[in-house]
Amino acid sequence: MSDEWTGKGKVRAREIGGGLEITVEGLTTQAKYYKPLVHEFFRKEWRGARPAWGEYVVEITMDYIGDPPWMDLDNLAKALLDAIKGYAFHDDAQVARLLVERQASERERITIRVDRRGDLPVPPGLR
Repeated sequence: MSDEWTGKGKVRAREIGGGLEITVEGLTTQAKYYKPLVHEFFRKEWRGARPAWGEYVVEITMDYIGDPPWMDLDNLAKALLDAIKGYAFHDDAQVARLLVERQASERERITIRVDRRGDLPVPPGLR
């Protein structure tokens, strides 16, 4: 496993902490834009871990500048899950927990974090 980024364009990914982190630079209000963009990155550039069976936790964060973009987060999540299916996991039915949020930031981008459900650290208050 390496924390080196793969990709130099709008989409980059890396294996980190037993999971997968993907970033997409820039925002658009068209969720359907992201599916082919991310899928093509994985098809052409990704040479990291292959998909596995089991349950996964996916966290998607949309960072924006100014007013929040007019986009349904559920549509964004569906497009992104479809794009990484076959690369991060075999089927999006394996996603046992999904968190999608937007937040004000100094940079416009989307970050996707994928972890095996059993690999998640237990927060100190829940031990």
